[in-house]
Amino acid sequence: MASKSDARMPLLDHLRELRKRAFRASVAIVLASAGGWFFYNEIITQLALPVCDLKAAQESGATNCGALYISGVLGPLNLQIKVALLSGVILSAPFWLYQLWAFIAPGLHRKEKRNSIFFLVSATPFFAAGATLGYLVLPIAIKVLFGFTPNSLANLVKFDDYLDFVMRIILIFGLAFELPVFLVTFNLIGFLRGETILKPWRIWIFSIVLFTAAFTPTADPFTMLLLALPLCALYFMAGVIAMLVDKRRDRKVDSTQIAPSAIESPTPIKE
Repeated sequence: MASKSDARMPLLDHLRELRKRAFRASVAIVLASAGGWFFYNEIITQLALPVCDLKAAQESGATNCGALYISGVLGPLNLQIKVALLSGVILSAPFWLYQLWAFIAPGLHRKEKRNSIFFLVSATPFFAAGATLGYLVLPIAIKVLFGFTPNSLANLVKFDDYLDFVMRIILIFGLAFELPVFLVTFNLIGFLRGETILKPWRIWIFSIVLFTAAFTPTADPFTMLLLALPLCALYFMAGVIAMLVDKRRDRKVDSTQIAPSAIESPTPIKE
């Protein structure tokens, strides 16, 4: 990490930097939300698939689609705004994740900043993998939850509540998959060692399970398990990678320290 004299920054400068990064992230979210607004019908058609085939219902001229419904005069407008904003947050995730890292990066040396390129390269595919897994889990989670509906009772689901549920799953899965990216990046810049990551593995496993139980919008253990198991695997993978990096780094340091001793001391000249 950078020395105290290099990394020292007045509080107002920190706040200005935070404001700049937050503004850029907000602009990215708004621009991505414009795309979500424009492709609103395509997005809700795809997200509604676990409950009903909205596209087929629209083409056939049906007045309803499964258990989904919209209520209120402002209901359709609120729904489109919500879909656009949530889509913007998800689609612009690579950019605002970069802004988050850029806020931290000024406290790093040049070499540490160079190593932190791993974060920028890996953050997007890992987020996309988590979001994809969240979307694939949706039909299973909905089927399990709908299974608790008592016989002879209809389960009508408000469309905006349903989309809240869907977007939260996708966003939480995507953010959760950033865990190994942060761990390996902190190891590459010398902030965390592999041993520090893996030694308290029981606490990490407990924290991961607690996180999935607290933030997964479903109460069923199956969905929580589908998030907790990959997270545990990614945690151990990040720890192993960090151990390998530490081993290579320690070997390099040892060779640097031994090298000067290999030079023979000068022989005094006899008179």
